[in-house]
Amino acid sequence: MGSTKVQEHSKPRSIAPSTDKPIEDTDSRPLLDADSDISPTVSIVMPTMNEEAGIRECIERVRTAVQASGYHTEVIISDDSTDRTPEIARELGAIVVEPDQPGYGYAYRYAFERCRGDYIVIGDADTTYDFEQFPTLLDPVVNGDADIVMGSRLNGEIKPGAMPALHQYIGNPLLTKFLNTFYDAGVSDAHSGYRAFRADVLDELNLETTGMEFASEMIMDAGARDMTIEEIPITYHEREGDATLESFRDGWRHVRFMLLNAPRYLFTIPGTIMGLLGILVLTLAITDITLGGATFGIHTAIAGSLLILVGFQVGSMGTFATIASDPIKRPTDTITEGIMEHLSLERIASLGLIIFLSGALYASWLIIQWAQTGFTQLPMVTGDVVAFTAIVLGVQLVFNAFFMSAVATRDIQRHSPSGNHNGDYLD
Repeated sequence: MGSTKVQEHSKPRSIAPSTDKPIEDTDSRPLLDADSDISPTVSIVMPTMNEEAGIRECIERVRTAVQASGYHTEVIISDDSTDRTPEIARELGAIVVEPDQPGYGYAYRYAFERCRGDYIVIGDADTTYDFEQFPTLLDPVVNGDADIVMGSRLNGEIKPGAMPALHQYIGNPLLTKFLNTFYDAGVSDAHSGYRAFRADVLDELNLETTGMEFASEMIMDAGARDMTIEEIPITYHEREGDATLESFRDGWRHVRFMLLNAPRYLFTIPGTIMGLLGILVLTLAITDITLGGATFGIHTAIAGSLLILVGFQVGSMGTFATIASDPIKRPTDTITEGIMEHLSLERIASLGLIIFLSGALYASWLIIQWAQTGFTQLPMVTGDVVAFTAIVLGVQLVFNAFFMSAVATRDIQRHSPSGNHNGDYLD
């Protein structure tokens, strides 16, 4: 995939007010309820869990923006609170829905299914984001310049006390770096929760997570699909109420999700590096090459053998993960694509059998040489390492071929009840 187009607007364009439909009773009730005859242009979604300290300010800022911009707007509160958050939201004209399952990501997905607007704006209801500025965030989307617009806190202003130093200087920059490296997103603040996008973007994205990693999933999937993402610097304010984010647990969930959906970086690249290094080390050991006066013996050979075997197994997992999990960022390297497109069970198993027999024959020859000396002189010990490395590698290839075929067949049956497939690796 090519890198996602990311632009930054320091001076957002103004948005012309909507004039095609009048807003009913703008002064007293600027938000559209679920029974309104007017279809909303914008749906603003806020997930809440005991946000009574900040929900009023957030919705009032939306109302102010609606009066100024003329957007027909509904506010949907996806609530899992035990305090007065839903009551306050309803008093201010918001639509309150209650997800039937827990989770930050699920709260958003549940609300998305109930949105009626052509455009969706999302953000936390804890006063950290200024919803009075949502028309500015929406501007590039409405004008067709972007699929998704994000408010960048790290390129904007972070008020004192609004973000812990650990998050501001280490956590968010590091997670953003990971996401940009793995998924070509090219953003400065991947975990900003203040976003705007066309509603039909949700039809293209495959959003499945239920927890905090939902924030990463949206940008990862958009990046993998070459969607256009723009960023606008925003001011990040101190929150009202108690924080629900657990730094290390939620940070690890983001990292884990990014790695599991990028098998090339998790498996294929490390496995290839270990395998190539193992071949180099084993070659040095069996050719008596010296480097800087240092010679390489049996211990070097053993190390090379281990690197080859572990590297092969780790690299194979990249192919297994690609077949079984359908990751967001599918590997595009030559090795994985070659296996997926051209190698069948029979071909891989045959290659493994050839390698196994080669190692077995070499080992047999070494044993014959040993026997000819009356079992008094061992042949070259590094030769034993080479022989048994080939034997183990051949066995791995044969059984991995069958395992890969079993995984692929199960995956095809799960996605296609007819069981039809085109993948060569199943034939």
